[in-house]
Amino acid sequence: MNFISNGMNKGLLFIIGGLIIGGIAGFSYWFFIGCDTGTCAITSNWSTSTLYGLGMGGLGGAIVNDGFAGKKKDDGDSKAES
Repeated sequence: MNFISNGMNKGLLFIIGGLIIGGIAGFSYWFFIGCDTGTCAITSNWSTSTLYGLGMGGLGGAIVNDGFAGKKKDDGDSKAES
């Protein structure tokens, strides 16, 4: 698993993981809850709901990735100041 050793690849894994989870969540929301009348903009069609879930999952993965990246940068900066 040498491809995971690079920091950029680790960040990409967070984003791809978020996309997968978001896509599954969007499709599941349409399947189990959905909108029977067809008047709901996002949940009336499975593809729209899944794409929305993909977008939200990718955004969430990017936020988590930035949180971990910021944590590493903060740890390095505090050691340099002491």
